[in-house]
Amino acid sequence: MLIGIDPHKSTHTATAVDPGTNRDHASIRIDATLQEYQRMLEWARQWPERRWAIEHARGLGLHLASWLLARGEQVVDVPPSATARVRQLSRGAGRRNDRIDAAAAACVATLQGDARPVQPESSTDALALLDEQRSNQGSGP
Repeated sequence: MLIGIDPHKSTHTATAVDPGTNRDHASIRIDATLQEYQRMLEWARQWPERRWAIEHARGLGLHLASWLLARGEQVVDVPPSATARVRQLSRGAGRRNDRIDAAAAACVATLQGDARPVQPESSTDALALLDEQRSNQGSGP
């Protein structure tokens, strides 16, 4: 099962898509918190063979992608431009919502053309992210 993720700053929407048929099976929307990440992973365990396709996994989806990788999950990064093309071709240019965006990320990963595997960050990268987060919260050096 491919689980597409449409990440936002405060919420994430996940949609499970069968890679053989591109059929949407189920969806869940969570807050972007560690407790909710765990709830989403519990939901996803109904598909023992799964892979995560996160739109912009190196941007808004970075925290979730890193969290999933740390738990042994397979994650691919899907560029927002690729999901926009899929939405436009399959649903029409005007229709858009988080569930459709998440399904589009999974469809792009199925096609393998634009999805890139995400590798775990090094400890240097992790420390840089923590430093950036601390700076963004106003408690800089």
